[in-house]
Amino acid sequence: MPLTTRETDSQHLRVSNQAAESTFAEIDNKDRATPAIEFRDVYLSFDERTILKGLSFRVMRGETKIILGGSGGGKSTIIKLVLGLLKPDSGRIFVDGEDITDYNEVQMMGVRKNIGMVFQEGALFDSLSVYHNVAYRLHEQGVPEEEVEPEVRRMLRFVNLEDAIDKMPAELSGGMRRRVGIARALIGDPKIVLFDEPTAGLDPPTARTICELAMKLRDLEDVSSIFVTHEMNNLEYICSEYAVVNEAGEVIFEREGERLCLINSKVMMMRDGNIIFSGTDESLRRAEDPYIQKFLRGH
Repeated sequence: MPLTTRETDSQHLRVSNQAAESTFAEIDNKDRATPAIEFRDVYLSFDERTILKGLSFRVMRGETKIILGGSGGGKSTIIKLVLGLLKPDSGRIFVDGEDITDYNEVQMMGVRKNIGMVFQEGALFDSLSVYHNVAYRLHEQGVPEEEVEPEVRRMLRFVNLEDAIDKMPAELSGGMRRRVGIARALIGDPKIVLFDEPTAGLDPPTARTICELAMKLRDLEDVSSIFVTHEMNNLEYICSEYAVVNEAGEVIFEREGERLCLINSKVMMMRDGNIIFSGTDESLRRAEDPYIQKFLRGH
């Protein structure tokens, strides 16, 4: 007896669901369901000034959260809270499902080992070579030199700077210093990386290079990140392109479109300690809020 159209559709749906389940069974586990970073109703004030007003958001595994906003809006404060350099007045902060809100400095050192931090100025030690800057964390941990060197070279290859391994920071351009800072942040393969205005003061091509590194981490290394910026070009790059490895083994960048729609990059806009927008870059551009529109036009 032939199947009815409804029965055929139902059968197709079952097969489709089974295929989807088997495809996602490997990644849809409990670990991936736990946010890499989560803020729950976080308040913070300095003296009489309230910096954060009940901030709640999540950064999921493998997701890049771009935090936009003018200066003084609370963007960089978020990074300091994740690192435990500041403590909230109230609310809770979680890293990898762990409530770090009340951790002391010793406990936070354990958390920070799994987080890479990219500062605005690269923050290199001027008296140390590129090699020793990138190796700094491993040397602190007493890792044997025969293990340190291949790891340092691997990270410098990732940022396309292996040739600069013996140079001193004074010999590097601003963009190269930033890239060395990223290589140092990636030592130990952290699954969370925090970028605090990493392209500030850089020319557009160099800023583009920094964004490409962030995209490589997101798309090829499954890294979760917060990318604090006030520059709209960064948003354009990170939210509309993705990194893939071609048949020759080279990393290339493709525009999102028919082959892939980016769902692992989200935007959050801050103003006066509040989240005034959270969602995709497409939704942000359609937002009617006058402050957002002014910001999108470059203030």
